This record gives sequence, C-alpha cells and structure tokens, in this order.
Amino acid sequence: MSRPRRLLLLADHVHPYVYREGFPRGLGHIDLVLAAGDLPGYYLEFVATMLPAPLVYVPGNHADEYVRDEDGERLPPRGVQNAHGRVLRVAGLTLAGWGGVPRYREGEGQYTAAEARWGLARLDWQLRLSPRPLDILLTHAPPLGPHAGSDHAHRGCGELSRFMRRQRPGLLVHGHIHEYEGKKTEYTDPQSATRVVNAYGYRVVEF
Repeated sequence: MSRPRRLLLLADHVHPYVYREGFPRGLGHIDLVLAAGDLPGYYLEFVATMLPAPLVYVPGNHADEYVRDEDGERLPPRGVQNAHGRVLRVAGLTLAGWGGVPRYREGEGQYTAAEARWGLARLDWQLRLSPRPLDILLTHAPPLGPHAGSDHAHRGCGELSRFMRRQRPGLLVHGHIHEYEGKKTEYTDPQSATRVVNAYGYRVVEF
C-alpha cells in the first residue's frame, strides 16, 4: 500500500497563516497543493515558490487567478498547473479539474448545465483512456448536498454530482462556499463513497 499523501487545500481567501513571511514554517511536509478557485494569481505564485510540492488549481467565478506583466497584460500564474477540463497525473495521484460555477449572472467563470454536461463528458472520455481510476476531483462549485449554499449563486451543481457518482473519486475538493452560514464539515457522499471537503481558507488533509 502506498503511503498517505498530505495535501494543502486552499480556496476563496488569502489566509494570513499561509501568506506570511515565515511560511511554511510549522506546516510540515506537503505532497500536493490543491487550490479550489477565487484566489489571486500572486497568492498562487507565492505558495508555489515557498513549497517544493506541485500546485494544481481550478479557476473560480471571479476571474482573479491572474498576474499582470510590466505592460499590464493579464497572464496566467507561473509555476502552477490549471486543471480545468483536464485529467492530470501529479504526486502519484490521478486528478481531474472543473472550475467555475453554475451560471447565475453575466460574466466569466460560469457555465450552463449543458456546458457542464459537455465538459464533464469530455473528462469522462479522458478518464476512459487513463490506466488508473480517478483519485481526486478538484472543483470550484460544490456538488449537490450538505455543502451547497442556500442562495442561488452558491447552489450545488447537479452535473458535478452525477460525474462524481459515475467516476467515484476518493476525494472531492471544492471552494466557493464561505463559512458565513456556518462551517461546512466534510462528509462522505452516500452514493459514490466520495469524501467531500470544502477548502475555504486553508486546510491540511491526508489522502
């Protein structure tokens, strides 16, 4: 049996414990960093610079995962991998990513139900070509269930739930759900047996 991987999870908030001069002192060994959206590009680059572990992210719905060059041009963050719509093999794990949220207004970082079905079907196809099953699904929006917000903008995504139950990853990491409605404790989806974790702020988990 392979050893557990130690994962640093980030989402939605530049946390002062992470974005500090002494980081990563006190954190311990990390095998992989997963950033679940709505984090500025400078923060992603900072974490990637300070930790030897690979950093994989998906974009959120605020389109702030960018940095600016000297001419003001918007560029993707450097030294990290965008997993949106992709299947990656990283830190000995098979990971799929799906960023953004179900559409609730005009703007970037949102998708219709049809767009989610099409994009997640493409992930299904990529996984059929993979020699290994899916370990981790990294998303911005939550699936349907206990972590879905009570308002329309933070509702759960049914297409993600169906994908999770088809592919049965061991872990789903999402963002988008802040804790003003109370802390969202992790749970196990009863149909897929997937462990679902809200990455808001920062968390360290073993997988």
